[in-house]
Amino acid sequence: MEYTFDELAKIKYGKNQKLVESPDGTIPIYGTGGLMGYATKALYDKPSVLIGRKGTIDKVKFIDTPFWTVDTLFYTEINEAIVLPKFLFYKMSLINFMNYNEGTTIPSLRTETLNRLVFDIPPLPTQQKIVAILSSLDDKIELNNKINTNLEQQAQALFKNWFVDFEPFGGKMPEGWRVGKLSDLITVKYGKDHKKLEDGNYPVYGSGGIMRKVDKYLYDKESVLIPRKGTLNNVFYINEPFWSVDTMFYTEMKKENIAKYVYFFIKGKDLNSMNAGSAVPSMTTEILNAIEVVIPSDEYLEKFENIVSPMFKQIKQCIIENENLTCIRDTLLPKLMNGEIKV
Repeated sequence: MEYTFDELAKIKYGKNQKLVESPDGTIPIYGTGGLMGYATKALYDKPSVLIGRKGTIDKVKFIDTPFWTVDTLFYTEINEAIVLPKFLFYKMSLINFMNYNEGTTIPSLRTETLNRLVFDIPPLPTQQKIVAILSSLDDKIELNNKINTNLEQQAQALFKNWFVDFEPFGGKMPEGWRVGKLSDLITVKYGKDHKKLEDGNYPVYGSGGIMRKVDKYLYDKESVLIPRKGTLNNVFYINEPFWSVDTMFYTEMKKENIAKYVYFFIKGKDLNSMNAGSAVPSMTTEILNAIEVVIPSDEYLEKFENIVSPMFKQIKQCIIENENLTCIRDTLLPKLMNGEIKV
């Protein structure tokens, strides 16, 4: 049967988070760009589909734990007598909301426009079968993400233990190690514009992650990518041919066995606090090159590399598996929703 959106869910406005945001909070606070912080209490505690009101409006999010949303992000109270919350999320994920943009300078959605959208909703038993298929893929993707987070945290903890706290060495920097500049270890290089490149297999990185894939690469060795503009703390380790955009630095290593060491060192720095911009957060080569860094002995750099490399290989395997699972899910999703595949 067909239903308008206001029959399926009530759109609710998010609220200012300042009164509830706290370092001790456990309730996630979401904006259109994702997680913003944590709150001491929830705005809503039932399954919901979150829809961008202003800013990033092209992606919906499903959440089934207590949460808070800011005033640029709608949340929904779903009529579960008609539609399963997760099914509604999958249905809405097929919509290109930019087609309904009513903003000028900032993309915007209005409740009146959303409420008029019409959805073909099957009976609840059919919804349950479709959700079970798609959720099994999403659950595996989420599990892989958790595995990767855990592996990276283990490697980060080892880095801190050896190269920050010096715990194996009685809390003191070992003899033969020294404090130098980041420029002693890396050469910072500028990314380049990607707009004229053809589509292909090489990932293009911006400060938010992979933007597209193109037919050429800019660099094909281990590298650490550092935003030049935007979200400065979004640092990436790459070990495959890639292209980085002109707002993203990439780095060339000056010696062996240091790329992962450099990654954890830079990731442990608050680059946002080194912002050299005004309206837009910005980083410079001068700031990066001058950062002081402990330069360990080659022996311990190689030991660190040998321990964490298997972790990074497992992380890469999970990433590849997630890419395949995402492809399968995105292929099945429209076919299940339009009834092309019967369940």
